[in-house]
Amino acid sequence: MAEEISKKTQKVGFTETVLRDANQSLIATRLPFEKFEGILTTMDKAGYYSVECWGGATFDSCLRYLNEDPWERLRKIKKAMPNTKLQMLLRGQNVLGYKHYPDDFVKTFVDRSIANGIDIIRIFDALNDLRNIQVAVEQTVKSGGIASGAISYTQSPVHSLEGFAKISVEMKKMGVKSICIKDMAGVMSPKEAYDLVSAIKDKVDLPIVLHTHCTTGLAYMTVLKAVEAGAEVIDTATSCFSGGTSQPATETLAFALSQMGYGVDLDTKVIKQVNDFFKPVKEEYVKSGLLVPKVLSTDTDALNYKIPGGMLSNLIAQLKAQNAMDKFEEVLLETPRVREDLGYPPLVTPMSQMVGVQAVTNVLQGERYKIIGKEVKAYLRGEYGKAPGEVNAELKAKALGDEKEITCRFADTLEPAIDSAKAELGDRAESIEDVLSYIAFPQQAEAYFEAREEARSKRVKYTVTKCED
Repeated sequence: MAEEISKKTQKVGFTETVLRDANQSLIATRLPFEKFEGILTTMDKAGYYSVECWGGATFDSCLRYLNEDPWERLRKIKKAMPNTKLQMLLRGQNVLGYKHYPDDFVKTFVDRSIANGIDIIRIFDALNDLRNIQVAVEQTVKSGGIASGAISYTQSPVHSLEGFAKISVEMKKMGVKSICIKDMAGVMSPKEAYDLVSAIKDKVDLPIVLHTHCTTGLAYMTVLKAVEAGAEVIDTATSCFSGGTSQPATETLAFALSQMGYGVDLDTKVIKQVNDFFKPVKEEYVKSGLLVPKVLSTDTDALNYKIPGGMLSNLIAQLKAQNAMDKFEEVLLETPRVREDLGYPPLVTPMSQMVGVQAVTNVLQGERYKIIGKEVKAYLRGEYGKAPGEVNAELKAKALGDEKEITCRFADTLEPAIDSAKAELGDRAESIEDVLSYIAFPQQAEAYFEAREEARSKRVKYTVTKCED
């Protein structure tokens, strides 16, 4: 067991998530740069360990919904916050998408992320298959960034404290500078947090970061017990964007931990200014209907079904679209059965979507695996990595037929992507960043490039007309 940590000497760092995961969880990442630009210089004085501002769904959302260049957004944040470490979430070989990409893309994306302002890259694989994070970790270190290895936390018959601790040892060998326990469903109990942090501390001498969500109501207790076991950094969100499917509140935990004797370097006056700034921003989204009360409530169903809040919302949306909400309870029961058949993958992107869609399909078809989704087939073929546990042999045989299973790292079978993408884009790509955007999200990037060019044409026309007048 890890040695008892002295509260008088232990400092706790705070990673503020309002610019990424908090707004991703509550308002589907619909926070444009203009909405938070005015508070960035103030946030830079708060004393955060880091500010998570990029990665996850932010890249896709910028191109798809916000008509923003995600790279320019990052550069603007960095310019306004030169004294704060900026952090992003990277899905290993998936980068920020939903499939595996070739190594040339992964390496260049990581390098340009750091060159454009990212300091810390938190890197995870949905299956905890470490082959799928190695290239990203090595490139982060090579490019001068800080690699944080993230364990996708889940509970199942094939996951254990010893297994997670072993992962942390392997991550350290790769070169990560911290270990993040990523509890995406908010199902980690206080006891489990204490035991897991202790188990990892016994194996590696690296800082431990805890990331969880308030979905099930456990988060505040879980964070406190993780800190008691020695966790050095916690993910929190400014209070008006906290709770529900988001993270616990920055101010609340700063107050509680300070009172308990832990070292907290946050400036309380500054973090109050941050929250005061975001209060009216939140109200705008409440009035528009984008922030719905449901995501701010406590949902303990996840404790029984191990389904993250976002995944639960997707299941409901799928059933409503099919006028089949009467099948909701059946889908809840089917989801863990599908997960078991697939070898107990952690329910994090893209596995959560994969398992959820298949569960809904099974129930609506009235027959299990009458239709097998193409993503599930790709998973069973080995494209996403090695399943944590044994996969249902009959299901695999039915899905693959005569196809061969992939046992190597899938990225080793992929052709380089950057040169061909450059050729396809031609003059439309104004930078290597444009090429990377196109490879990650081709349709969305092309639409953005067209909108960018159209906007420039209008500005030029307006300027010429104004001069003639």
